[in-house]
Amino acid sequence: MATVTESVGEKVKPALKTRFYSHATLDCKDIAFTRKFFEEFLGFQTVQMAPVAFWARMGGDQIIVVVQGPANGKENMPFLNHNGLDVATEAEVDASYEIVKRDAEKWGLHKISKPVVQHGTYCFYFWDKDDNAWEILCNPEGGYSWGFALGDQTGVGHLSRKFQRPESTLTKDK
Repeated sequence: MATVTESVGEKVKPALKTRFYSHATLDCKDIAFTRKFFEEFLGFQTVQMAPVAFWARMGGDQIIVVVQGPANGKENMPFLNHNGLDVATEAEVDASYEIVKRDAEKWGLHKISKPVVQHGTYCFYFWDKDDNAWEILCNPEGGYSWGFALGDQTGVGHLSRKFQRPESTLTKDK
């Protein structure tokens, strides 16, 4: 039976020869409404790839494939499976929170949390009409790439409110 390498930082040769992480998939109930939501509210660029599917991207080569499924077959996306959208400052997190609350009825947004400092950044969460979970967070340029510069963490790590966050995310109390 194969075992997972336990030593931190040990380089191993991966079994698969993949090139990069290209996409994730979300399902929706109404493809036209959801595409409009992605473009007009979230700010994604989209292309319609089939009558029941579109691709969406923002700021890079990774895409979200959105596919319309059965109207009654969709469950809430679990909190830990959320989609993160970065903004440049903590003030922009607060501004985004106000916009999400303001436009909640129009777009069917629900379960809107208040902005807080957690897991190394300032953020809030909400669910869309399709019950997909979204996080708006403040990260420096490059998103969570700063974590790779820190290397492996021990103990509570980025889950601690005392975690040393990037300088660009330090205006809110820890």
